[in-house]
Amino acid sequence: MSSKVWLITGTSSGFGRSLVSSVLARGDRVIATSRSLEPIHNLEGTSPNLRLLQLDVTAGEAVLKGKLEEAVAVWGRIDVLVNNAGSCHLGILEEGGSALVRKQYEVNVFGLLDVTVACLPYMRAQKEGTVVVMGSRSAWTAETIGLGAYGSSKAAIHALAETLTVELAQFNIRVLLVEPSAFRTRMVRTADNYNMENRIPAYDGTREENMRGYDSRDGKQAGDPDKAMDAVVDVVRGEGRAEGKPWPGYLFLGKEADRDVRAKCKIMTERLDEWCEVVKGVDFED
Repeated sequence: MSSKVWLITGTSSGFGRSLVSSVLARGDRVIATSRSLEPIHNLEGTSPNLRLLQLDVTAGEAVLKGKLEEAVAVWGRIDVLVNNAGSCHLGILEEGGSALVRKQYEVNVFGLLDVTVACLPYMRAQKEGTVVVMGSRSAWTAETIGLGAYGSSKAAIHALAETLTVELAQFNIRVLLVEPSAFRTRMVRTADNYNMENRIPAYDGTREENMRGYDSRDGKQAGDPDKAMDAVVDVVRGEGRAEGKPWPGYLFLGKEADRDVRAKCKIMTERLDEWCEVVKGVDFED
């Protein structure tokens, strides 16, 4: 397989940093981006196949269009766009309200879409490309205290990825929605947890118990981010564990993701069966 050019957002730590290493190990080229270059300056000069680019996904359409021009100018193309940049804002919905949700969506939804839209003209001109969307198991398990803003942002990009899949197929552009469970990244440590002015005393016990739970699990998550990103590279390149398999569209990562997605599908199927007469009984009679 010929060398691919990857543009990866959010490479300062976690999945992004692991993915940079995995891609370079396969001989592909990487343009690694971060909102600030300071957290990734130690990558500079580590590989002739690596370039660094400052890119803030919330900078707006005009700025991001210019950033993509810079990225394409490096090696003349972008074969794989990985939308990895993201943030996590935990909070009680009544306390945070729409301000909490808007803050979460700026990066996870609108930033992701703006970067993708800026990149797609180049992929359409190439008549091929791959867009990777880093979602989350949380899109399937949003019935978790404090996870409303984050989980709904991941549900939103789940839907966007599905629509992009059918819209871009005519241009030979593939979309991969990656939905990992809990991994040992810095997500919990860097999360903006319950940081809001409108604290409601009635939720004090719930909030404190929830934070203790997250803190107790941090660093003990089952998922290995290096193994996860190796799997993503396998799928994109069609080799290793993905060799000979059809393009999946969805890639769930982690035993907890397997468990939780199956459980949610079971619940939905059971509800459809239980309420079948109501569900099917509201259409016009032909």
